[in-house]
Amino acid sequence: MKNTKTSILCLLSAFFYFLFLSCESTAQVGVGVKPIEGAELMLDGTKSMLLEKWEYWEGPRFSAEAPIKWPEVQDPVTGGKAISSNDPAGAGGKYGAADIVTKKKYKDFRAHVEFLIKNEGGNSGVYLQNRYEIQILDGDYGLHGLAAVINEHLPKEQAYNGLGKWNAYDIVFKAARFENGILKEKARVTVYFNGKKIHEDVVIQQVWGGPNSGLDGGNDGGKGITDRPGGLKLQAEGHDVLYKNVWIKELDLDGKTTDF
Repeated sequence: MKNTKTSILCLLSAFFYFLFLSCESTAQVGVGVKPIEGAELMLDGTKSMLLEKWEYWEGPRFSAEAPIKWPEVQDPVTGGKAISSNDPAGAGGKYGAADIVTKKKYKDFRAHVEFLIKNEGGNSGVYLQNRYEIQILDGDYGLHGLAAVINEHLPKEQAYNGLGKWNAYDIVFKAARFENGILKEKARVTVYFNGKKIHEDVVIQQVWGGPNSGLDGGNDGGKGITDRPGGLKLQAEGHDVLYKNVWIKELDLDGKTTDF
């Protein structure tokens, strides 16, 4: 009898431990999630942190002037602070003219990005390694639309919280792998959108949008990926898309998938 009770207690303990881990894992994604252990907060909504940790991406179409002109604005939900992507140089959808990128560059990483689209049709984008775009675009759910791995993968479901509300992308990214300068494995990504898994360890084929879009965009039509690290980039297209609570943790995904 004693052995039976001990076995039952062990099974119950294992079950509740697994349940705890599952709940803990679920709590690590979605709006309002704090930086996980080992992550660095990159944007808290203040202009001071923006200027400290970000810079303009000076691509072929760059036409802004330092320091970064993305304004600090009032968070319409909490009354706190946020940063708007509405840089004057990006007016009219001129992507690449005033995009911002982290000063720190990465290979494999986990990132958390919170954004709020203020107006209909609001457009921006989150670029992984300043190459591969996870789209931000109100009112469009196609391959060029909201939460798509642009031009390649549709999200499994629509999880958008809507205009005027905060949304969150939680991303694990694995950079392309090279041997002796030759591409051996393409980049991969897993994405949660507002706590729902919408992309699971999908392969990213290329950089889209040409040289004005990001690193290697002008190499062999975007297929000529190189091995240099890149920062997390946020796109300016003349829209009031707000950002805050952006954090990043470097990873080493050798021999691993991006799934989490």
